Amino acid sequence: MKTQLTSFRRANSRDIPAMSKIRLAVRENILSNPARVTEQMYEDYLELLGRAWVAEVDGVVAGFCYANNTDSSIWALFIEQKYERRGLGKQLLNMALTWLFEQGHDVVRLSTGAETRADRFYASQGWTRERVDGNDAFYLRVRPEAQAT
Repeated sequence: MKTQLTSFRRANSRDIPAMSKIRLAVRENILSNPARVTEQMYEDYLELLGRAWVAEVDGVVAGFCYANNTDSSIWALFIEQKYERRGLGKQLLNMALTWLFEQGHDVVRLSTGAETRADRFYASQGWTRERVDGNDAFYLRVRPEAQAT
């Protein structure tokens, strides 16, 4: 089996088509109206509202994660299906979480579809489920130093 080179980096505008393609190809947490997530939203979260990172496998974008600095949340985390279960999501999520904590946030939040693989993933990564509201599960993660105070 050929060894694949995996790398992680900050996302840029050139990554938006690949990120959008990955987002629209999911089997769970499907957008009810894909037109609601615009290219401008992807662009705004690159610098203006937060940061984004991509995972590349052999130079191809395999997944991405966006951190929203304005409300201390994870706006998006998606991995292309054929690259799942390689630890890419965990690494991207940790990069976004670290960055948000470095910005001074003590708590980071996110939501996902309840009873989905993503729901189980966040629970397995140490996130605390706050509540379930309809079809959505809401999670939080407290900065380790803030837990001790």
